[in-house]
Amino acid sequence: MPARVLVAALALACLGGLAAAQSKIVILSTTTSTQDSGLLDVLIPMFERQTGHTVKTISVGTGQALALAARGEADVTLAHAPALEKKYVAEGKMLNRRLVMYNDFVVVGPAADPARVRGQKKAVEALRRIAAAGARFVSRGDRSGTHTLELALWKQVEIEPGAPWYIESGQGMGATLGIADDRQAYTISDRPTLLAFARRVTLQVMVEGDRPLLNIYSVMEVNPANGPRVNASGGKALAEFLLSPEVQQVIRTFGADRYGRALFVPIVGKTDEDFE
Repeated sequence: MPARVLVAALALACLGGLAAAQSKIVILSTTTSTQDSGLLDVLIPMFERQTGHTVKTISVGTGQALALAARGEADVTLAHAPALEKKYVAEGKMLNRRLVMYNDFVVVGPAADPARVRGQKKAVEALRRIAAAGARFVSRGDRSGTHTLELALWKQVEIEPGAPWYIESGQGMGATLGIADDRQAYTISDRPTLLAFARRVTLQVMVEGDRPLLNIYSVMEVNPANGPRVNASGGKALAEFLLSPEVQQVIRTFGADRYGRALFVPIVGKTDEDFE
């Protein structure tokens, strides 16, 4: 065999081996709440055992998670910012958006409650009182689903929050809770992360149960046209896994033994209209 033909054959073999190795790696971009709650620590090993895939998780704010996927740097996304998700789907960057589960957000604050918001029925009224009192409020400020919700609430009350009472952490939910606790400030948290950090912070739930605080998670496959490294088959496999009856049952009971209640409610088969 001529040398150049042999070199070409070896190169093709190496590329084929690399492609096969890459096809077994699935990159999941997701929000910090799924990681901080401990749910992924249960689900990802299950998926890897069943499929032989290896999952690399990038846990960031939802805005960043979707942006990574849009650039072809992830294969599947689990997020919780419906309006932003629908925008990416409409642009063709994300495919096959389906609801997986939900929980809720809560407004939390220090026991002293300087803005007197404890027990308010509406989150917007709580934010109005916090701003009026100039009480400290820590925002994630990271384009996450939590941050997106918070900004929508401020918009409803027609308030532009700012210094000195308004602080942007630029970090995930766990770190933001820690900063709010240190500063004896208010913040908005998803309930699972708050429960997971219950032994580390003294913040208390001030407002809960308001309809805008519903927190819906969706899984989306990444369009392979977003980049040459997108593992479309691996991303689809992980999406289907999250929607499977076995995983939905795990979600239904996750956290109940530790916190006395499940942290998420599975909703496969539901649509956005079911929650309007």
